Amino acid sequence: MKIVVITGSTRGIGYGLAQAFLERDCKVVVSSRTQSSVEHAVETLGAKFGRERVIGQMCEVTDYQQVKALWDAAKSHYGRVDLWVNNAAIGSPQESMWALPPEILYAVVNTNLIGVMYCCKVAIEGMMSQDGGGHIYNMEGLGSQGELNKGSSPYGASKYGLAYLTKVLNAELGDSPVKVSDINPGLVVTDLLMESVASVQNKDIFNILADKVETVTPWLVERMLANNKRGARYAWLTRSKIVTRLLTSRFRKRDLFSDSEIQQA
Repeated sequence: MKIVVITGSTRGIGYGLAQAFLERDCKVVVSSRTQSSVEHAVETLGAKFGRERVIGQMCEVTDYQQVKALWDAAKSHYGRVDLWVNNAAIGSPQESMWALPPEILYAVVNTNLIGVMYCCKVAIEGMMSQDGGGHIYNMEGLGSQGELNKGSSPYGASKYGLAYLTKVLNAELGDSPVKVSDINPGLVVTDLLMESVASVQNKDIFNILADKVETVTPWLVERMLANNKRGARYAWLTRSKIVTRLLTSRFRKRDLFSDSEIQQA
């Protein structure tokens, strides 16, 4: 039974990951920036999967002491952490970089990159001190592999930096029992995606390529649980899948935005 910590996991993709891990007999620590969100998630998941299998801890990932408190809560309650998933992230309005207020630029990079660095530092130090090490998974996003998307410079740059971070951490960790890998959910219908498409008149491309949380998260969780290799990368929306969906879109109509519960990533 794996012990899993997931940042930003009271809604959206993070919550979907928590549920999928619990469905596969893991124990989970959920976290969020607000205590009320943490309590609600723990109550809901605990009622479904057993209160002994899920705990929560408020955590703002840009606050190093709160990140350390998240590790300490998991270690104190369950005795160890096998998987740590860096999911917490924020986006920005679809605007040219120079049109955005400086506080938004700072917030995106601080959360999506500095916050992940804090989490990796805490998790690596903790996993180094426990038998068997552990595995850290960083959540990729648009820009991780160098994709260009006008109007998303802060987010894309932060995710591009995240991909580098995963590679260099593995080089530094060498043959240690602590490993770092990447997961990429593709386009998932969450608040984060809706912020990106709110000003887009034609949402057809998103209806072709996007998916719901409950479709993507079980696929990612199964691969994380089965993986034992450092530097692995699991991407739901592959190039071949994109091509197939584009070619068949005339015959496969989807509307993910009208009947979906939109959740925050």
